[in-house]
Amino acid sequence: MKETGHTDTALEVRDLTRAFGVRKALDGVSFDLPRRAFLSVFGPNGAGKTTLIKVLTTLLNPTSGTARVLGLDVVDDAVEMRQRIGLISHNPLLYPDLTAEENLLFFAEMYGIDRPAGRVNELLEAVELDHRRLDLTRTFSRGMLQRLSIARALLHRPEVLFLDEPYSGLDPHAMDILDGLIAQVRNDHTFVMISHDLDKGLELCSHALILARGKVVLFEPREAIDEGAFRATYRSTVGMGVS
Repeated sequence: MKETGHTDTALEVRDLTRAFGVRKALDGVSFDLPRRAFLSVFGPNGAGKTTLIKVLTTLLNPTSGTARVLGLDVVDDAVEMRQRIGLISHNPLLYPDLTAEENLLFFAEMYGIDRPAGRVNELLEAVELDHRRLDLTRTFSRGMLQRLSIARALLHRPEVLFLDEPYSGLDPHAMDILDGLIAQVRNDHTFVMISHDLDKGLELCSHALILARGKVVLFEPREAIDEGAFRATYRSTVGMGVS
């Protein structure tokens, strides 16, 4: 059931658990994130970071507990929620035998975007791929695919954008492009980003979360974080990964 309250809250996570057999990838995760916040999620390999993103983006159902994004339940309201979120992941979610332009037009049609050609042109220029618009995406480098996937995720102007290691595979120029796009839309959107780069994650975030073995080790607003203590806490989790 939808809730109309909590208008200033983007994410409400309560005792969220996701098990794979006997192993709990998420184990009682709880936190609230206000709208227009930027959450950086840190933790060792196997900490549950990607599982958390998959649950919050409706790609996995929780085993127990609840999660709401923009007041919508990730299970009961999944269809409506997908219209209001975007995801950039390790998988670019693009069709290799379509051109860059065809890929974006396809997704624009799925989202019911008005005047899709104009929006596609705008984003191809923003990620500096307009000169490759008619090339098949299977000819693109890893970094170019990542840039196009960023355009795909932004097409419908999502209210919440989930980023799973978005800087992975990007060259310095492409990283600058992504930084610029985030800066352009930051004030009107909520971000949740997984990162292994403490410097970049702390630079961008308004809130930080450390996961280890599926549990919340730390969740704090940026202004409350002592960087020395934060880095020490993070280092202490590195040996806590799950193979």
